[in-house]
Amino acid sequence: MRWKPLWTPSEKQIKDSQINVFADYVQENTGFDWQQDYKNLWRWSVKEKQQFWSTLWDWHGVTGSKGRIILAEPDKMPGARFFPQGELNFAANLIGRADHRLALTSAREDGHKTRLTRAELDSKVRGLAGWLRAKGVEPGDRVAAYLPNSAETIIAMLATAAIGAVFSSCSPDFGLQGVLDRFGQIEPKILIATDGYFYNGKQIDRLEIVRALSAALPTLNGLLLLDYLQPGSAPASWPDGAELFDTACAAQPIENYVTMPFLAPLYILYSSGTTGAPKCIVHSAGGTLLQHIKEHRLHSNVGDGDTIFYFTTCGWMMWNWLASGLAMGAHLVLFDGNPFMPGPERLWQLAAEEKVSLFGTSAKYIDAVRKSGYRPADKVDLSSLRTLCSTGSPLTSDGFDYVYQGIKSDLQLASISGGTDIVSCFVLGCPVRPVYAGEIQARGLGMDMAILDEAGKRLTGEPGELCCLSPFPAMPLGFWNDGDGSRYHSAYFDVYDNIWRHGDWASLTERDGIIIHGRSDATLNPGGVRIGTAEIYRPVEAFGEIAEALVIGQPVADDVRIILFVRMAENHQLDEALQAQIKEAIRQFASPRHVPAKIIQISDIPRTRSGKITELAVRDVIIGRPVRNIEALANPEALELFHNLPELAS
Repeated sequence: MRWKPLWTPSEKQIKDSQINVFADYVQENTGFDWQQDYKNLWRWSVKEKQQFWSTLWDWHGVTGSKGRIILAEPDKMPGARFFPQGELNFAANLIGRADHRLALTSAREDGHKTRLTRAELDSKVRGLAGWLRAKGVEPGDRVAAYLPNSAETIIAMLATAAIGAVFSSCSPDFGLQGVLDRFGQIEPKILIATDGYFYNGKQIDRLEIVRALSAALPTLNGLLLLDYLQPGSAPASWPDGAELFDTACAAQPIENYVTMPFLAPLYILYSSGTTGAPKCIVHSAGGTLLQHIKEHRLHSNVGDGDTIFYFTTCGWMMWNWLASGLAMGAHLVLFDGNPFMPGPERLWQLAAEEKVSLFGTSAKYIDAVRKSGYRPADKVDLSSLRTLCSTGSPLTSDGFDYVYQGIKSDLQLASISGGTDIVSCFVLGCPVRPVYAGEIQARGLGMDMAILDEAGKRLTGEPGELCCLSPFPAMPLGFWNDGDGSRYHSAYFDVYDNIWRHGDWASLTERDGIIIHGRSDATLNPGGVRIGTAEIYRPVEAFGEIAEALVIGQPVADDVRIILFVRMAENHQLDEALQAQIKEAIRQFASPRHVPAKIIQISDIPRTRSGKITELAVRDVIIGRPVRNIEALANPEALELFHNLPELAS
C-alpha cells in the first residue's frame, strides 16, 4: 500500500544521528526537550528562531563572532537581519584545519582524477587570493567564473571569499549571450575562464567565447585562463593579457583570511523571470554558511570524514551547496562531463570507487537510469552510501520505488526542494523520519514554511502556494542594481504581505510530509534548472517568419519539458528547417537547456487587456488546472486552441 514507508530509520540510526546529538545539546543549553519527535523540534526552531540559529552556531563551532544581536527587525520580511554585528570568513570556515585529510577529488568523464588535501587546497587558495589582491580586488568586488565543475572552480571561489570579494559562476555550456546577460550586469573585476570542456567524448572549445566575453566586460582588471583541454600549454590563440590559472595559484600568498561582516555579500546567483535579463540574486556569507551547516549536518547527516557527491554544474546552486560540505569536514567528489558516458554505470562506479556516503542528483537523472534498465544494486558496491538526495523536479512514486529496488534498499532517500533564490532548501530530508513514496520528508528546521490558499489561509491535504511566514538567514541580501528593492519585493512579497511566496505549487500531507506539484508561476524548471521565458523569446523574436511566440513548461513524468508555441507571420509556415534554425538560435544565444522539446504552430495566443501574453493561463489549460482571472484576458477564446493538443500527448 502506498502509505507504507519505504524506509524507516532504526533506533540506533536515530540515536546516532546528528539531529539527535544537536537536540541533546539544545536541551542541555536551553531546557527544550524534543522528545524524539521531529515536528516538536521544527516547531521550536521556528517559534524560537533566534535561539535556534544562535545555538546552531555554537554547536557547530562556527569560526567567527556572533555579536550581541541575533536578529534585528524580526517582524520585517524583507528587512530582518540575522547577526547584524557578526563577523566571519566563509573560506576559513570551509577549509578549517589545513591538514592532510582529503578535501576533494575532481573527476572527468574520461576517467582523469585530481585530488587535493586540505593543506594543498589551502595553499592554492592563499596563492590565488594573493594574485587577486595584486590585481586590485577588494572586498565587495566581483570575480566571475566561466568554469567546469572542477577543483579549480572550488579554489577560485574560496580564494575570492578569502579576501571578502563576491563570487559568481556560470557553466561553460552557456553561449556568449547567456553569459553576458549574467556577468554583464555585475561588472566583474576579474574573469576566470576555461579554454573548453569535455562532454560526450568530445572536447568543446570555448576560447572564441572567452575572447568575446573579455572584450565585452569593460570593468575587467585581469583574465585568468584554465588550460583544461590542453594542460601545461598557453596557446597563441589565447586573448591578450591572459594569465595561466596554475601560475596565479603560485603567487605570493595572503597570510590571513579577511574577517568580513556576517551580512557581507558572498555569491551572486542568477534566476530568470518571465521578462528582462536574469535576476542577479545576492547571498550573504554568514547566511549561506549557517543554512548549509544546518542542511548538511542535521538534514543530511554529513559529518567529518564523510564523502559527498552531487551531480551538478557550477551554474546551478547545488554546486554552491556541495562546496559547503567542506565546512563539515567532508571530502567532496566533483564530476564534469556526461553522466552516461560511456553508459548509465558511470556515476555509480565513481560512487563505489570513492566510497560516497551522500549521492546527490536530479529526479530526471534517476528516471533516466531507471529507464536504461541499469541497476546499481546488482553491479557496484554501495555499502558506504547512506543518503541519496534528489532535486530539480518532483521525484515520482516510480522513482522512489526504483531507488529502493534498483539502487539500495537501506538508505535515506531525501527528496529536496528550494532553489537559487535562497541557495538552499525549504523542504528536505530528515534522517529520523520514515520515507514515503512521492513525499518530501520534512520542512527545514528554522524555515517557517506553510501552504497557503489565495486568501492566505493555511492548507493541509490540498495544494496551494509554498510560502515562508517568517525570516531566515539565507534570505537574499537583495538583487544586484535594485536600489529601492522593488524588484526583490515584487519577486517574492507582492502576493502576501510580509510573507515569502516561493512560486511552487505544493501540498502538506497529514503526515507532515510535502508534495511539490510544480511551479505556480511562469518560470521554467527543466531538469531543475530555473530558466526565464525571456531568454527564449529574445532569439525567437529575431525570426521575421514568426509574428508572436509563447513558451511554457509542461510537466512530463518527473521533469518539465519546454514547449514553444509560435504564431506565424503572414504567408509563412512552420516547417522542419525553420524549427531546426530556431532551436540552434536558442542553443547559441542561451544554452542547450533552453532548447524547446517541441515547437508548435498556433493560430492565436491569449493576452491580457494590456497586451501581455498569458503564459500561466496557457499552462493551466494544458495541465488541466482551472484558469484564474480569465476576465483579465482580451481574447479568452484563444485558450480553446490549447485544449487536448495531440502534439503534447507524446
